[in-house]
Amino acid sequence: MTNYARRHGVTKTIVQADVSAAGKVTWHGTIKAGAINPIIEVNLQNNKSVTGREADLAGAYAKSSNYVKAVVTAMQKRYGFTTMNLVGHSMSNLQIAYYLATNANDPHLPRLVHQVSIAGHYNGLVGEADTEQINLLGPHHRPQHFLPEYQGLLGLRHRFPTSAQVLNIYGDLNNGTRSDGDVPVNSARSYQYLVSGRAQSYHELKITGRQAQHSRLHENHQVDQALVNFLWR
Repeated sequence: MTNYARRHGVTKTIVQADVSAAGKVTWHGTIKAGAINPIIEVNLQNNKSVTGREADLAGAYAKSSNYVKAVVTAMQKRYGFTTMNLVGHSMSNLQIAYYLATNANDPHLPRLVHQVSIAGHYNGLVGEADTEQINLLGPHHRPQHFLPEYQGLLGLRHRFPTSAQVLNIYGDLNNGTRSDGDVPVNSARSYQYLVSGRAQSYHELKITGRQAQHSRLHENHQVDQALVNFLWR
């Protein structure tokens, strides 16, 4: 996705931030003054910080979201940014959502402008507690049943930043599973209920077919194009 943005002239600046298991941020590359649309790629060394088997799943995601805060505060300290966009794929969406639930309205942290969620399993994964059968109710996609990880995010309905615009991208393989192979469509779409009434705008993009497979979504040119158009055009 980042290379797509660079090839299409959106930015010339892409740096990496590695986050250790202890939350220490190591930078690779520098954002020069006046850089246009700089991108920070975040790599978590502890990328399995939540296994899904924890007794307190919401608490595990809340703790894991400290990695997001570590990068945000390190970015602010290093570059003085006052606004930011956040883009996540798969589990990182839960980490971002829990970060926002706790920190979204902290005036000392950068303000969220855009959020892009790609394949977020907000209310369960395929095979988890019959999550494929959880229906969405009403115009704002309220799930008929809240799994623990979703229950822990209900505070977003009162805390999500009103200045932020949201693009929620999800996949459907069109093979009868109503999923991207890992994330049920309704689990991804349930994010609307958490942010509706707060977000400045909320949009969804459904990707279908073989390239809608969970791991392929962040290598999908339709996703790349939508992300660039949403964030910078």
